[in-house]
Order: sequence, then structure tokens, then C-alpha cells
Amino acid sequence: MITWSTSELADVVAEGLRRRAEQDDLEQAVYGFDALDELGLHPVVQEAFRVKGFGVWPEQRYPGHWSKKNKSQGDRCDMVLTPPPQALPLRDPELKGTLFAATEAVDADQAYWLEIKTVAQYETGGPFARYSAELLSPVARDVRKIWQDGVIRHGGLLLVLFTEHQQMAEHDLLAWHTRCLDRGYPVSPPAARGFAIGDRMGNRWCAAAIFGVRG
Repeated sequence: MITWSTSELADVVAEGLRRRAEQDDLEQAVYGFDALDELGLHPVVQEAFRVKGFGVWPEQRYPGHWSKKNKSQGDRCDMVLTPPPQALPLRDPELKGTLFAATEAVDADQAYWLEIKTVAQYETGGPFARYSAELLSPVARDVRKIWQDGVIRHGGLLLVLFTEHQQMAEHDLLAWHTRCLDRGYPVSPPAARGFAIGDRMGNRWCAAAIFGVRG
């Protein structure tokens, strides 16, 4: 039986993001990693886990959508993790019950399904007018994807915030968690990490929090 710790996962993410921030400073980049959009941040998070020996499997279809014959159809999870040091692949559902099922792999209910969202208070053009709306609406929809899938047992949402100061990030993470609980979503308190970043466009703090979601 595989066990997962959101605290340990948050440590891995924070370490990887710190490395990227230090790289931006060393290169004297005009814009730092806080200027990346959501998809642009994915490779940074993926590398953080790969460095620590995790298996990283991006854009995997949710188990509840495996019945769709066309593999291009169905909702996909941003990233599925399998534990180190083996970093085994995710078991192909089509092979289950066949001779190939004995191949070493991790079943979907033992892997960790991670959605990733990032919201920045400031963008390259100035303050992001939809900061609050973007934080409270699309992010919560990803929680439902994990929650409503009948196969997933281990999953969570990684929320990366770039804000003007630490207090705002901490306040907004708490507000987001409260909003989810008010809606009846089974979201655990966050495993949150944060650190200061170079001010290139108004953001001075990076907060990374993983909220566990009961599958």
C-alpha cells in the first residue's frame, strides 16, 4: 500500500520553485517565473519532482473517462505522480486483466493525481484585475474533478500564488480553503510553503500550497 504526504510533496515543490527563482536572479532575467502562465509553470513543477526521483506523468485522463474509446476525449489531470525511487509508470487500464498486467506499474488508485493552478497579483502589464475571480472560480472546479472520480484515492490541488506580500498570500489561501469548505468540498487544510522573490513587476512573494482532496 502506497502512502502519500501532502507536506512532503509541498516541500518538493517549494524546493523546485526556489531553484527556479535563484536561476532567474542569477541570469538577471527581465521577468521571473512569476510571469509564466499556468502551462508555462508545469515544466518547473514537473522537474521539481523528477529531481527527487518521482515518476511524473503529465496530462493523464481521469479514470472515470477511460471508457471513452477515443483517447483524445475526456478530462485530463495536469500531473500524476508515482513514488520514488522506482518511478514506475501508471498502469494502462486497457492492460488490466491481460497477460501484460503483471508488468511493474502503479494502479490509478495508488498514484497521486495533482491539478496545478497559479494566480499572480501582478502581470507584465500591471495589476491583474481578475485576480480574485480567477482564484475562486476555476480553481474550485479542478477540486470537483478529483473528488467526483470514483477510482482516485490520493489527489490534491497545487495552488501557486504570486503576491505583493506574504500576508496577502496567507490570507488568500485561507479564504480559498474556507470557500471550498462552504461549498461542501472535502478539501484538507493546506500544506503551504512560501518565500520571497525578486520584484520584477510587483510580485514579491511566492506561496505554494497543496490541498489534499478526498477521491
